[in-house]
This record gives sequence, structure tokens and C-alpha cells, in this order.
Amino acid sequence: MARRSVGAELPFIGSLSRSQGQLGRQLAQALRNAVKRGDLKPGELLPSSRVLANSLNVARGVVTEAYEQLVAEGVLESRAKAGTRVSRALGNESTREVTRPMSEATQPKALPRSVAHYEKVADEFSPLPHVPFTISVPVNQTVPEDIWRRIGNRVRARGPGAPAGYDHQQGAEVLREEIADYVRRSRSVHCSANQIVVTSGIQQALYLCCKILLDVGDSVWVEDPAYRGLTAILEHSVPGTNMVPIPVDDEGMDVNVGIEIAKSAKAAFVTPSHQYPLGMPLSMSRRNALLAWAREANAWIVEDDYDSELRYAGHPFPSLQGLDPSRVIYLGTFSKILFPSLRLGYAIVPKGLEKAFCGARALMDRHPPSADQHVLAAFMKEGHLDRHIRKIRGVYAERRLQLTSLIKSAIPSSLAWLQPSDQGMHLILWITTGIDDKMLAKAALEQGVAARAVSTMYASKSNRSGLVLGLGDFSDEQIAYGVNVLAKLILGAHSKK
Repeated sequence: MARRSVGAELPFIGSLSRSQGQLGRQLAQALRNAVKRGDLKPGELLPSSRVLANSLNVARGVVTEAYEQLVAEGVLESRAKAGTRVSRALGNESTREVTRPMSEATQPKALPRSVAHYEKVADEFSPLPHVPFTISVPVNQTVPEDIWRRIGNRVRARGPGAPAGYDHQQGAEVLREEIADYVRRSRSVHCSANQIVVTSGIQQALYLCCKILLDVGDSVWVEDPAYRGLTAILEHSVPGTNMVPIPVDDEGMDVNVGIEIAKSAKAAFVTPSHQYPLGMPLSMSRRNALLAWAREANAWIVEDDYDSELRYAGHPFPSLQGLDPSRVIYLGTFSKILFPSLRLGYAIVPKGLEKAFCGARALMDRHPPSADQHVLAAFMKEGHLDRHIRKIRGVYAERRLQLTSLIKSAIPSSLAWLQPSDQGMHLILWITTGIDDKMLAKAALEQGVAARAVSTMYASKSNRSGLVLGLGDFSDEQIAYGVNVLAKLILGAHSKK
């Protein structure tokens, strides 16, 4: 067991001014101030006079003088063979100095406007509690704990995942090779490992795309409603861009509307396989129109493919990237299909953009954590990911049917109905006009049920009211309770109309 330090470190003292003289008094005042500020706590052991004298490069008598003065004042206490400590009596409420409020002259200046903006973002993105129907809470039986732990122990102990120096900004090559093979087989994505940048999830990949692709004054298409993680980046972290909301209907983003209002936009951010939050896929005619627009406008398409693996009817839709690899940046993640805390995703970029993404990545966090990348690469190489995906499709399909059945039996369809969807880890429950989904979500949370309001994801104030319900790790009893709470709240709100 490592031994504890024999005395507190005193970095706040700095160096004493020899030109001012009276070094003992200077040291005493520095220690006195440290106790008042709380840098030194009651009962905390100070270095011996010899150790402190050596560190300050002064005579031992200087330290002895300061210690003796403060002992006399009651700031310090000294006992034989017990050393010198901050007086324990200072810990008593009756002897503790009351901190005075700062005067107007010492108050901090007005904070930048960005502080309030980012505080708002922090509130928006605070995780909801682990209760029905929080999104992206993996069902316990789908988390590959034993296999992941076993591979992790092997790879981290003596393998390539052992701690080492800095890694490449793009991420571990062995993982990029596995990702390239995986997306080719499962999503018809055309790329090499050199075009892949491993990220800390799709959120970071979106941030990188916005920073690299957009300049001041550029217009960018976003779906309406859209993933709040994207619109928040454009609002707060990419100043000077013009975010153009494009309405979504049953076929996905309406490309013709986008061309009509912002034909010269520089990029379009879409979720073509499973529109977030509503759930419909982008139709083939819209896909072709979007790609044709991008070629004519010399614009980029950012394809957010956050959960395409979880389609319950038929095969996952082929990617946009496979139709035009030179124009589309493809984003994927392992957070949804494995566990969100893994924080590993990827961006597949057209040739020529790799170095720019590496540079932007270097300024953020240098590179993703190496150990988990090697664990994930081995997990994929040994076939565990493919088996895992087949398993979770069955588990989430069953949860989806259960939740759908309970909602239909508990809530009249005239008051609330589910958005048709055959994919993903969430459902949209639309609420009849006149019931505020934000107030509904707040009231539900007070009763231990978590749901996101859909109206907040629209660019302008929307009269569409709905809730996002996650298919997470909740027992049958919890799901039934959650539906019962929502049913009572919706019926109660309707009776007050």
C-alpha cells in the first residue's frame, strides 16, 4: 500500500521576496491567508520545518519563526512527535470566519452570452433517469457483458489494447478495417479503412462535419423536426451559418421544398434510414432527388445512420453513401447496438477529406481511447457483433409489440396514436391537438415516467404534440405502469380542454 504524504503540498506559497525582508512574516501571512481561503483545512498536517525550508530555499529558522507565530495566534497547533497542523479548533462553527460577500468592485464582470447558451444546452442534454420511457437505455439481456469483459481482459492485459503512447487521429487501423468490412456487408457502404475516422459517437462526428464543411454565411438543410443534438451545434458552435428547416412528411425530407427556399445550400443533414424523431425512411424518389441536388449545387450530404441495424421487417435500407460515395459523409455508431457509455462511432468521409477530419479531431481530443477500440475490433472480428445484432432485433421487436399493445388498449385512439414505424429503439406517440406535450412530459416525470416532447424538436413553434418513448431496459411492470401514467395524464388533460 502506498504511503500518504507526510504533509500538505503548499503550491500557493510561491516564492518569498528577499528584497522585502522579514521572510518569516511573509511566510506566516501566506499560511494565514491559505487557512482563510480553505487551501489548508483544520487538522491538516504541514511539512516539517526542514522540508518546507528546503522547498522555499530559506533558512530553517524562517519556517520555525512563522510556525511559532501562528501557533501563538491559534492558527496552527504543534505537538511533540505529531508535527505541526492547522488548528482543529478552526473547524468549529463558532470559530470559523464568516465569508463576506464580494464588493461591487470585486464582482466578476458580465459573462459572455455564450455562457448562458451553453448552460441551456447542458439543461437540455441532461440524461433522464433510468425509468420508462427513457431513450437509449439498453435492455439488460442485450448487453454483451461476459463476452466484452473476456475480450477486454485479453486485449488490455498484454495485447494491443495495453496502455501506450498517442494513437492516430483516425483511430486504430484494426478497428477501421473491421468497420469498413461491416458497413460494406450490412449497409452497402463503399469505402476503405483510410476513409474512416473513429469518433466518440455520432454527436462528435456531427460537430466535426459542421466545423469542417460550413463557412460563415453558408446555408444548411436540416430536417424539421430534427435531432436536437445537430440543431444545437448549428445554433451555438458554428456561428454565422443559416440553418434552413426542411419539412418532413411520410416520405421523409421534402427535397423540392429545400430547392425552392435554399437551392444553393452547402450541405444537407439527413437521417434517411429512420428519420429522427418521426421514424419514416426517405423514399427512393427523394433519395435520388437529394443526390441530384447535391451534385448540381456542389453540396455535401451528411447521412446520420444512427440505428439502421434495428429494423424489424425486411432488411435494413441501403445507404445513401453507396449511391454516391464522393458526395456523402456517412456517420454510424455503436452506442445504440452495444451500450451508450462505450462512446465509439465513426465518420466515413469522401477521399480528400480525411486529413481535414484528422486535423479537426486533433484539436478536440487528439484521438479516441485506444483500449476500447481494440476490444471492439476483436469483438467484431470474432463474429460477436453480427450475432449480437440478430439477438437484439428480436428483443426490441418484442418490447415494441408489448408497448404498442398496451398503448392501444389503455388510450383511446382519438386522443393518442402511434406513428407507423418498423425500426429503431423508440416510438412516437402523437397527442391530440390542444394538449401541451411539454407539460405532459413534465407531469409524467414527476410520477417517475420519462418521455421527450416532440414539439421541441421542430424549428418553429409547432402545433403538433407528441412524446418520444424509448424501448429500454424496463420490466413488464414498469412498462405497464408507464403507460398507465400517460393514459391518466392524457385523459385528464383532455377533460380540462
